[in-house]
Amino acid sequence: MADFTHFNEQGRARMVDVSEKEVTRRTAVARARIRMCPQTLQKIRQGEIHKGNVLAVAQVAGIMAAKKAWDLIPMCHPIPLKGADIRFREEGDSLLVVEAETKTDHVTGVEMEALTAVSIASLTIYDMCKSLDKSMVVEETCLIRKTGGKSKDYQRPGEEGSDVACRNRNGQ
Repeated sequence: MADFTHFNEQGRARMVDVSEKEVTRRTAVARARIRMCPQTLQKIRQGEIHKGNVLAVAQVAGIMAAKKAWDLIPMCHPIPLKGADIRFREEGDSLLVVEAETKTDHVTGVEMEALTAVSIASLTIYDMCKSLDKSMVVEETCLIRKTGGKSKDYQRPGEEGSDVACRNRNGQ
């Protein structure tokens, strides 16, 4: 069980002890995609969703979610965020991309905060638009890159600037 840091000597779940880890600057970028009917994306763009400004509300929801990741995910450590930003872009006429970037100077990373941010921002978009389009699909929620910490920097294979193949924690 020694290789599995989230289990104690009895094989039961535990929160990893990070008290001996070094404080470093850590960043993470995560992404989710929301596929929807072209008319839905057009109404979002034109501000015609009756519940309000979809992207403004989703942006605030994503930032709030990043700050609460530790409260939602059982083994996630509470960390002091130094920054959280949510960005949106369209790809084609039916795909909205949500990206979150999170930053801290701490002993553990901010990947879960970025992933939680894009998840909740995406679900907020779904919630605000569901009366118009119940067929929306939140897909491909993933970590794009992270910096800092013992496991070094990571860039998702196939992403801009990536020249590494997929590797596990031991670099294999």
